[in-house]
Formats: sequence, C-alpha cells, structure tokens
Amino acid sequence: MKKRALILCFASLLVSSLPSVQAQSKRPNIVFIQTDDQAAWALGVSGNRDASTPNLDRFFREGAYLRNAFVSTPVCSPSRASLITSRYGTELGITDWINPNVEPEIGLSPDVITWPKLLADAGYFNGLIGKWHLGTQDRFHPSKFGFKYFMGFRAGGEATKDPKLEINGEVKQVEGFTVDIVTEDAIRFLREHRDKTFMLMLNYREPHTAYLPVPDEDWRKVATLDPKVPDYPDLDVPRAKKIMREYLASVAAIDRNVGRLLAAIDELKLRDNTVVIFTSDHGYNIGHHGVWHKGNGHYILNSTPNSSSRERQYQRPNVFDTSLRTPTAVRWPGVIKPGSEVIHTVTNLDWFPTILNIAGVKNPASAIIRGRDLSPLLSGRNARWDDDLYVEWSQHHYAETSLRMYRTPEWKLVRDFLNSGKDELYHLKVDPDENKNLINDPSAREIRRKLEAKMIERMRANNDPALKAEKTAKREGQ
Repeated sequence: MKKRALILCFASLLVSSLPSVQAQSKRPNIVFIQTDDQAAWALGVSGNRDASTPNLDRFFREGAYLRNAFVSTPVCSPSRASLITSRYGTELGITDWINPNVEPEIGLSPDVITWPKLLADAGYFNGLIGKWHLGTQDRFHPSKFGFKYFMGFRAGGEATKDPKLEINGEVKQVEGFTVDIVTEDAIRFLREHRDKTFMLMLNYREPHTAYLPVPDEDWRKVATLDPKVPDYPDLDVPRAKKIMREYLASVAAIDRNVGRLLAAIDELKLRDNTVVIFTSDHGYNIGHHGVWHKGNGHYILNSTPNSSSRERQYQRPNVFDTSLRTPTAVRWPGVIKPGSEVIHTVTNLDWFPTILNIAGVKNPASAIIRGRDLSPLLSGRNARWDDDLYVEWSQHHYAETSLRMYRTPEWKLVRDFLNSGKDELYHLKVDPDENKNLINDPSAREIRRKLEAKMIERMRANNDPALKAEKTAKREGQ
C-alpha cells in the first residue's frame, strides 16, 4: 500500500511539473499582441497614474507579468526579426529600421527558420494583422513565413486614420481609425477560425508617431491631463508634456481595443485554450535621459549637446533601459497562476523556444536559437536562470553607430565600436536611471574589464561584424 502511494505521489508530481500542452485537451491557440513603441512605463499597472489602461492592467494581473522583459535591439525591424527568428539583427542583415524608399532590397530572408513557419508546418492556421516591417517586396511577404492570412501594411508606418491596407492581396484605403480597423479584423479572424487550432499575431501601429488623431473617446481620457514628465536638466517641458499627452491618448486607444479583443475571446469561449501574449517591439522615451523616441532617439532639450561627426547634432543613439524594456505579460489558463510576476531578465529572443514548447513543436536541429524557453518561469517552477543581457544596435539612419551592451542586474556596459569616446558604464544597483557614466572611473576598471570580456565573447559567438570593423579601424589608425 505504501509503495502504491509513493508511485501515485511521484506520478502526480511528474504531471504537475509539465508546463505545457500535455495538460491541455488539445494544442492551445496563441494570440500574440505586439504594440509599436510602447514603453514599459506606459501602463497603469506599472505605477503610471497618467496612463488610462484598465483593460491591460486587468490582463497583466490575469497571468504572468514579466517585469524585466527586454529586446535585443531598440528599434522596429531588427527587434521584430529577432522575435520570430531568435537571432540577432547582425546575423540576419537587418540592423536598423527598414526604409523601403532607400533600401528596398532589405528584408528577412525566407530561408531563415521562424516559429510562425514551424507552427504552420505543425498544423496551425496563422494570421498576421497589422504591421510587418520586415521587407516590402513580394519575396519578403508574410505568406513566405507561415502566415496563411495577412491584412495590414508591409512598411513601417501607416496613418492613424483612413489607412491604406493590404486586403486579399490588394492595397485599399479603409475608412476609420487604424487601431479599430485591425482589431475588428482580428475579432473576425477569431470568429471564423475558432474551430481550428490557430495563431494570430496582431501588430498594432500604435503608439508610434504620429500619435493623432485618435477616436474622441480615447482623446477625452487625456484632454485635460497635465502629464508628469521626467525631471531632467534643461528639458523642454512644455513640448514633452504635449507629446506625452498625445502618446498616452494613443496608448488609451490600444487599451480599449485590447479590451474588445479579450472580450471576443471570452464570448467565443476560446479563453480556456488560448494563450495570450502582450508585448511591444521595444521601449520608448519622452524626456527620459533628455531624449525622445527609442534607440534612435534625439534630444528634447532647450539646448542641444554637441554630437560626434557621425551623428546629427540632435541625435542621441542609445541603449538605455527605457529604450529596451517592454510591457510584457502572458495569460495561459491552467498553467500560469493569475497574479504571477517574473522578475528574471527575459528577451524577445525567448519567444521562439517558448512558443514552440507551448505548441508542442520540436526545435529543428538545424535552427540556431539564441533565446531560452520561458515556460519554467511562467509556470512558477524554480529554474536556474542567467539574468545577464546582451544587446546590439548598429544604426545607419540619422547616425552611424555600432553599439553593443552587456548588462547584469547590477552593472551595465555600453561600447560603441564605431565612435571613440562614446562608451558608457552604469552601476544600476545605485543608479537605475543611468545618470552617472562611470566609464572613466578608476574604481570601476575591473568590472568594466569583466563585462567587456563577456561582451566580446557574445560578439564572437554571433560572428559580429563590429569586431572586424574595429580591428580594421585600429590598423588604419582611426
């Protein structure tokens, strides 16, 4: 009897430790929501009292809130490429946002292994609605990457109202607000394919500039708001407040529409077997560090600091945490305990192995995976986890940089392999806002050496061209 009890106990523990699809009656559906330029601070649940995000706040409490979610590159195209490939932009030939007007030949190669394609091969019906931004030519079309349905726009930007969208292979102008239009199409997708096993990726263009116009009901939420902006020396406060108000109106429009989508999931009785993921393609700054925008930020000050010869004067290329950190949460009924929080450092590179595990799809042996499966963290199991973070940012629009960053929970090193005198070192434990650059502090010399060694190790593993460029520059005496 005792032996039988031990066997039953062991079996129970084994089943409860499985994080994924074995406990599901069928493979779960996946809804992946990605906003554009939404900062981690742009949520009520993050402590921002100015943000009108009741639907997102509730959603973040219904699953796991990943408080230290970062991206591998702080601008659109390389971040989006990393998300679906688990590779760095330098490995994919996409290192800055793709400008189809000057570089139409750039896009994600269909030969690269992506998790949407693997899901499609495993029987998922995949849809992509909204922004693509991984190449505008037909050879880079979302249909080449496992999406059987696409409605949206291939380039990086579109109007907030009366947009031109690709529908059934034809570009048409559609009346209405873009944020509402794509949500309505997403709900239609759910309704029409609820009897299939599906993956829907909904990529909002909001809250990317231009922020306005937004629907009146969203503008009313901020119309009289006197928003709080960072206390930064010489900040153009009136301009920052105006931008912040408009930005939060766009965030409010997202929140309302995510609420509509989540309500549709419930109405269609899809909630119990649908994993919903919410994130953004990178972070954002509105006055943080005196900067506006993301990794390709520029100063929003009353007077503009001098820049290097490779930068326009107002530019501030950066890998600040505010540019890298994203608002991220996962709801997975039956697996993730509501109200969970994950404090470990995770990145957009991790979605590839995580989503494959959720879907019960094996990683192909030929795939190079830079990320890690988040399932143990999401299900609340104890797991050994390295909280170090490596980031790359090779900018060529507006400025030229080869920024590389190595971050631990305590320290952060930034090196520019293209521009001398631009390196940065921050002691995050005592200076989380990255205000004091210790790069020339003798007392920090040893930690700088250790971080730089780890950074170079990552760069070599990725065959990073920045290392070769630095050697060439040194030989030429630059």
